Amino acid sequence: MTLLLLVLTPLLWSAPVALVMAELASAMPDEGGYVTWTRQAFGPYWAFQVGWWSWIDSFVDVAVYPALFVEYLQFWFPSLPPMERWLLIVAFIVALTGLNLLGVRPTGHAAVALAVVALLPVAALTVVALVGARVAPWTPLAPAGQGVETLGLGLAVLMWNYSGWDTPSTILGETRAPERAFRSAMFLTLPILIAAYLLPVGAALASGALPWSEWTTGVLPTIARSVGGDWLGHAVAAGAVLSTAGLFMSLLLTNSRLPYVLARDHAMPRWLGAVDPRFGTPWTAVVVSAALYAAFAVFSFKELIVLNIWLYSLSLLVELAAFVRLRVSAPAMPRPWRLPGGLGGAIIVVVFPALFCVGAMATAGWTNTIAGVAAALTGPLAYRVLGRRPMLVEEGRA
Repeated sequence: MTLLLLVLTPLLWSAPVALVMAELASAMPDEGGYVTWTRQAFGPYWAFQVGWWSWIDSFVDVAVYPALFVEYLQFWFPSLPPMERWLLIVAFIVALTGLNLLGVRPTGHAAVALAVVALLPVAALTVVALVGARVAPWTPLAPAGQGVETLGLGLAVLMWNYSGWDTPSTILGETRAPERAFRSAMFLTLPILIAAYLLPVGAALASGALPWSEWTTGVLPTIARSVGGDWLGHAVAAGAVLSTAGLFMSLLLTNSRLPYVLARDHAMPRWLGAVDPRFGTPWTAVVVSAALYAAFAVFSFKELIVLNIWLYSLSLLVELAAFVRLRVSAPAMPRPWRLPGGLGGAIIVVVFPALFCVGAMATAGWTNTIAGVAAALTGPLAYRVLGRRPMLVEEGRA
């Protein structure tokens, strides 16, 4: 079932969302990305909701990576006391926040380098596991005794693995040739991402070195050690640690632009729109976001992931609706790149992502649903308290 979902999820969930975002980025390559697009389609109220929900979601989403950082460190240090765990998380966040304050280009270059280094051990694991393959990786099709909520957790994890196609749009205003660069990044990343998940998981299952029933959070280095020995286990653990750093660094970059853009649009306090005169970064928004991520990182990966996807799905549904609305309300808008098929094609392409969103929210369980609804209701409240501020931040600063 995991292998099947690893194939179907990117085709039915990721690819359509990437296509939608590529068209919108070509039409409106502006700072704030999907917040700007939603404002164009539905006005400032819904733009604020999407920006606020996404920022709230990032408290959960980005906090996943420091939590995973500690999970992977436990490959070398199995017994980490809670205080040491949290201090490691704080050190991790402080170091990567410092790099973020230097701007988009240093952060982007570091993220690309970390991605390459992190993927090399995964490629080695795939090759070694395939050489020693001895069982069929697709049996059993689905374990007995697992209910809808378990499927919901699995779907949430896979949607999370294959999500985020709208996220880089928030820094379009800081990017060279954004209408082209964003689209190229989308279409290059998707096949790499599919291969990076499907091949090592399938190969490791086929090796039979560690039964699937023993796969838990942070177990990939242990799988690698079972497949290829200590050297491979250490290499994959190091790659996993570096990957959490790259992911946290990238998502702090993109999600910190949400309060900045809302402050620039006089929907949040002025000080969140402050820009460093040397590096051009919204430094207060970066620091405040990082502090909130440190607070939420005390939770475990499993506690964060389902709520994360619930909130992300809520925002994405509005973004997909904005895409269709702009096709109807602004058909003559210049779109240097657009999806073929006219309005019918636009509607068809959003159907499966919307169904994924609804499915993830419906199977999240009562605890996550209640927490998600409560978090969503803060949006209208925050708009009443923070919205309609006078313009206090200089326009055009990105």
